[in-house]
Amino acid sequence: MVNARLAPFGTSVFAEMSRLALEHGAINLSQGFPDFEGPPELLEAVTRAMQGGLNQYARSQGALPLVEAIARQRQSLYGLSYDPLTEVVVFSGATEGLMSSMLGILEPGDEVILFEPVYDSYPAAVALAGATPRYATLRFPDFALDLEHLASLFNEKTKLVVLNTPHNPTGKIYSDQELSTLAELCQRFDVSVLADEVYEHLTYDGVAHRPLATYPGMKERTLALSSTGKTYNFTGWKIGWGTGPAHLVKAAQAAHQFVTFASPTPLQHAVAYGLDHYGTAYYQTQRQEYQARRDFLLATLDRAGFVTARPRGAYFILADYTPLHDGDDLAFAKTLTAEAKVAAIPPSSFYPATPSEGRRLVRFAFCKRLETLEAAASRLEGWRR
Repeated sequence: MVNARLAPFGTSVFAEMSRLALEHGAINLSQGFPDFEGPPELLEAVTRAMQGGLNQYARSQGALPLVEAIARQRQSLYGLSYDPLTEVVVFSGATEGLMSSMLGILEPGDEVILFEPVYDSYPAAVALAGATPRYATLRFPDFALDLEHLASLFNEKTKLVVLNTPHNPTGKIYSDQELSTLAELCQRFDVSVLADEVYEHLTYDGVAHRPLATYPGMKERTLALSSTGKTYNFTGWKIGWGTGPAHLVKAAQAAHQFVTFASPTPLQHAVAYGLDHYGTAYYQTQRQEYQARRDFLLATLDRAGFVTARPRGAYFILADYTPLHDGDDLAFAKTLTAEAKVAAIPPSSFYPATPSEGRRLVRFAFCKRLETLEAAASRLEGWRR
């Protein structure tokens, strides 16, 4: 018997499309995980930690070397100063961080502003906390934020805004005007922000990520999340972290201690090593490599007849498939998987308020080896012919 708050969400579309990809022998461009390894030095760091006896429970809020490294990185990259003992918390992945943060911050009856298309764990976490979501829709192809509509969503019940930037699945990086307006509204209505910044280092075309916490008055009300999976391409490690004011970190930790208590100790020590030893040069190389993958897949999809939106961050492309197929997004994704042997995500489930916005779109992930993308391109072009 499924909890009534979770029953409406069913099985994740990610699991369904990965199952179909396996069934049809398709190249999986649906789920956002790399098909290549991260830095080998981090694997060596894990081995050193294990062989060095670091195999018992870590401090629940995070192993000291890791929370200290996180605080140093936020200061170095963004000029944001955090106390590693009270203003940093480590989670078992950013998704657990999202869940624990919402369970710790929200009360039944609170309202939460979400931006659709929305990562599917957000509405589920809001539901489990007994809160009510309110949606601002980002519309294909430019995904501009309607600032008047955004302002209309705020009221005395608004407790939290969940801001994902760079944004999954659109690749949007919010403009200074959009972030400034959001910051002003949050301060006017005394609203906190849960900033999902897991793609913070994956930005393209010379566009830089600017954390909301750097805006005047926002450091005191923003809990920002990031993760190992997107930064170092080890999605299976599930090490995420949050930085923010002590009262928000305390709220998230209040739930985290009962959800997972602590994250794997040797992995935390390896991530601490990575944060201290990989800096600007690593992130720049990573951006260049991902931008080359993005450009290749954009050109492939354009040749195949899709209408694409050019992402400036993250590692997904949303494309309008209607020149190629008359059915809805799920029917098209299944057809593409079965016939072209390339799997993509049907995104209408990412639009809880306006699913029609997603029914003409499909999402491709380009966090793959170039050889994988070239094989997918060959299959798409053959299918199109």
